[in-house]
Amino acid sequence: MSKGIGDRFQEETKYTRGKMSGRALDWSRMPEPFKTYPAAPRIALPPATMEGGPGLWEILRRRRSVRDFARQWISRSDLSQLLWAAQGVTAEMEGYALRTAPSAGALYPVETYLSVQAVEEVPQGLYHYDVRGRALEQIQAGDFRIAVAQAALEQDMVYYAHLVFIWTAIFQRSKWKYDQRAFRYVYLDAGHIAQNVALAAVALGLGSCQIAALYDDEMNALLGVDGRTESTIYMTVVGKAIE
Repeated sequence: MSKGIGDRFQEETKYTRGKMSGRALDWSRMPEPFKTYPAAPRIALPPATMEGGPGLWEILRRRRSVRDFARQWISRSDLSQLLWAAQGVTAEMEGYALRTAPSAGALYPVETYLSVQAVEEVPQGLYHYDVRGRALEQIQAGDFRIAVAQAALEQDMVYYAHLVFIWTAIFQRSKWKYDQRAFRYVYLDAGHIAQNVALAAVALGLGSCQIAALYDDEMNALLGVDGRTESTIYMTVVGKAIE
């Protein structure tokens, strides 16, 4: 059986003892760690809560994939809490802004976009999360439920969710240091972030489901990214579960 691209990727990005050639890093060409949309309308987010709530072990026990959502709204404070859990800055150290989720080399190649569909005090639309500024940047205003669901293989849960996280990767942030091995780390980073959101959703009394089944180019077009230097890699739907 011939090897496919996935097999070759796994093989060609292995680290092997005695065969790892070191290379000097050009610090002057290190990509910017934060992406912003300076001209976009902004919505400031309330501070995240860092005390109280259920214990970690109880949250882990209760985490399940939820695909059916009630016809309600979630609060702006819940949205803020979820975003902080995803990629909130927790410390500044040696020039790096460390976050709630780990990242290889503290390079943070993953960007968070949102389809806001039923959130109090936040108009429907597509948004980008300004991590350092703790704000939403509006990419497009309007109801994008149908378009986002279609780009996610027509899955109904995407249409009915209150909120859809759409994660992209700016690959050069990791490739600058790790070359082709970077692609392994990018996808691991996205998984760490999505798990944080899944656990935060449980703590807030919400449900979530992670999605990797999507039409890449359609989702990239919705977000206005080129699919090469930056591309959609993962999603999560969040909402109030039907009891």
